[in-house]
This record gives sequence, C-alpha cells and structure tokens, in this order.
Amino acid sequence: MKPWSATAQRKLRQLLNEWDPIGVADLVGDEYDCLLAPLLGRLCRGADGTEIGAYLRTEVEDHFGLDPSASRPEAMAARLTAWWTSAGHRDDAVGA
Repeated sequence: MKPWSATAQRKLRQLLNEWDPIGVADLVGDEYDCLLAPLLGRLCRGADGTEIGAYLRTEVEDHFGLDPSASRPEAMAARLTAWWTSAGHRDDAVGA
C-alpha cells in the first residue's frame, strides 16, 4: 500500500503540471507521473525543500535533459513542501 492518498497524488500531479518544466502539460497530462511516487515518498518521509529541490534539479537535468535553472526547481520544492505541510499530509499520509 502506498503511504499517500489518491487525493494527494492528484494534487501533486496538478502542481507538477502547473510547474511544467518542459512545457508539455497542455498536451500530455501525465508527463510528470514518473515524479509522483519519488516525490510523495520523500514528502512522506519528511524531506525538506533542499532535498526536494535537489531531486527536482537532477530529474530536470538528467531525466528530461534540460538546464534546470530555467525551471527553478528550488522554488517548486518550496511550493511542494508548503503544500504538503499546509494540507496536513504529515498527519494523515495514509489514505485511500
């Protein structure tokens, strides 16, 4: 069982599509699904913005083959950690 809810997964997909570092979210709604489990796993473990930012930077550069500076992965990491905390997922990580 995954330690996060379907709602959290949908919201994270939405946030990643809004960020859209490669500019295809309007055409391919699941382009960033490869990031969902790794990010949710890190967030469930309590990873901070620095760890999330480093992960995003590596993925943008190594997986997607882009210069990560244009996508501002650290800013996205701050947004993700703020969302995770404000939504109370640390207290209710396990769900349907």
